[in-house]
Amino acid sequence: MATATTASALNRMLDPPSRSLSVEAARVIVALEIDAALQDRIEELADRCNEGMLTPEERAEYDGYVEGAEILSLLKLKARRLLGGRDVA
Repeated sequence: MATATTASALNRMLDPPSRSLSVEAARVIVALEIDAALQDRIEELADRCNEGMLTPEERAEYDGYVEGAEILSLLKLKARRLLGGRDVA
């Protein structure tokens, strides 16, 4: 899981490219969703993590998903700000 320091660093690193987003690109980013199969896998790994049952390979996989989700969340936040809180549609 990303620490506050890591999240802050990611936020700062994503500032320059996010400032160059077009409105259409921001809408596309806000609308991004992961597919159902991947969501199911993440939930399965999260459950196993909560139970303390992850293998080292599953831990690495899960950590990758968590880090990816952090990046996607920050991108979506920046895109929403660019859109001024307007809906995607």
